[in-house]
Amino acid sequence: MNKDLLSGVVLMAVAGTYYAWSTQIADSTLSDEIGAGGLPQVLAIILAILGFCLAGRALLSMKLNSATVNEAKDDDDEEDRNAPFPRAVGFLLFGAAYVLLLPLIGYVIATALLIAAIAIYEGAPRTWVVPAAAIGGGVLYWAIFVKLLGVNQPVGSLFQGLFS
Repeated sequence: MNKDLLSGVVLMAVAGTYYAWSTQIADSTLSDEIGAGGLPQVLAIILAILGFCLAGRALLSMKLNSATVNEAKDDDDEEDRNAPFPRAVGFLLFGAAYVLLLPLIGYVIATALLIAAIAIYEGAPRTWVVPAAAIGGGVLYWAIFVKLLGVNQPVGSLFQGLFS
């Protein structure tokens, strides 16, 4: 069993558990027609679909692999085996920096910086595309949460006077 297949199965199990828990969320008098558990249930379904796709892709690739593909993958697997812990620590540090900067500089800027930092960390070429994607991503996520879903995000203490 390869790691993608195992990950897909684990994701589906987590999604099932999450869905079961989300059905127990009580509706309040302020609930809309979707209810308090609506979004968690949709997220659980999406997670299950992604887990199913990951497991399906793993099964398909196991069936279609040839000897030359396996030789090429051996080099990649060796690199993957040596890198997970430092890479995970890097992502953890990005998350910690994001949490620390969010109240100070606000959601849009912190999210744009996070997107840019992760893109560069993952080896994206340092062209105009990275800042454009970062700014676009920050604004897009802000628009989704604030304008579409009505969930206010922090403006940031540095910009509080400008936007209040």
